[in-house]
Amino acid sequence: MSDYSILEPTLMEILSVINPLREDWEARIGIINELRNVIESVDSMRGAIVEPFGSFVSNLFTRWGDLDISIELLNGTHISSAGKKRKQALLGELLKALRKRDGLRRFQFVPNARVPILKFESKRQNISCDISIDNMAGLMKSRFLFWINEIDGRFRDMVLLVKEWAKAHDINNPKSGTFNSYSLSLLVIFHFQTCVPAILPPLKDIYPGNLVDDLKGVRANAERSIAEACAANIARFRSGKRLINRSSLSKLFVSFVAKIEDPFEQPENSARAVSAKQLERISAAFAMTHRMLSTNQNKYSLLTVLTRRQMFQIIERPPISYPNYNGQHLRIRPQVHLAMHSPSRVQNQSQKVRPEGHSSRLIAQQSVQQPGQQYQSQIGRQHHSQVQQQRWRPKYDR
Repeated sequence: MSDYSILEPTLMEILSVINPLREDWEARIGIINELRNVIESVDSMRGAIVEPFGSFVSNLFTRWGDLDISIELLNGTHISSAGKKRKQALLGELLKALRKRDGLRRFQFVPNARVPILKFESKRQNISCDISIDNMAGLMKSRFLFWINEIDGRFRDMVLLVKEWAKAHDINNPKSGTFNSYSLSLLVIFHFQTCVPAILPPLKDIYPGNLVDDLKGVRANAERSIAEACAANIARFRSGKRLINRSSLSKLFVSFVAKIEDPFEQPENSARAVSAKQLERISAAFAMTHRMLSTNQNKYSLLTVLTRRQMFQIIERPPISYPNYNGQHLRIRPQVHLAMHSPSRVQNQSQKVRPEGHSSRLIAQQSVQQPGQQYQSQIGRQHHSQVQQQRWRPKYDR
């Protein structure tokens, strides 16, 4: 398809619907605050730090993504690494405490998973939450993806679009033997590395070591060392002389290809949940989509291959004109809460949390105003300018 005059604006419309609104950020922050209060009531976890990770932290979440949270136990100034049995016991105690809270439902404890997890759903927009313990690896991977966002804004757009497309074809569900969202993000990274000219550098040029292996010793020192190395290498890449890829989002989407490998934790395979049985169906989804996008299509046919039926219904609704505080008008498409769930990223709000060294300063520099979204109140703009990757601490640990 040489003419992307229909596909490009269609992709932009999809992005305008799946990008989080202010209320989506606030709902997740509310869950984090609530969990923080629960942790204070559990004697065996007193003093632990509640830290979101995953797509909320990397700023790669859509309106209906899950929220991943790690409970970081105290180990002096050192990185904690509780054994599996202790994690199982602590999550069991946390489950008892959470059951006493209103507004939570659908509890599921998975003690024998590779990483023990406690799942529940919040009635706040039906957000599904996964809680693990001492998941520093997940936290740092999330930060790394956030830093990659700063190299090229098309990366975030592509990840969100690929996630929505994968859900539309039911290949974004590791429980059924298909991709998890992290694997899809890695596929986009690979695609951006192999474009001509390349949009992203090899990840070893951003961080030459094994990120997970280097998470040891004094936590603040380890985080600072990783953050400073990544910041310096990203700045070097962005300022260096290189050919610039100016491909449109539609052209990048059409040329999207797949490869699965976790570059942060060798020889970890982030797509180990993908089953041989599902590979044929996954391959068929890629082939069918490429075929559809490679011919001249109307907007309707594009939406049927790129989004879920619920999303299609939202996009088809006409936008409504709202006055803003300057007396101007903004056309916003009506939003509804789909029966889907949500992801993760932290924010400095009423916590009065403590930034830590260069790592926090580096992250705090970044604005997370969502593409295509303009909040028309000073509160809304302040909300997003404050979204930072910080540590959430109990009151007595401030």
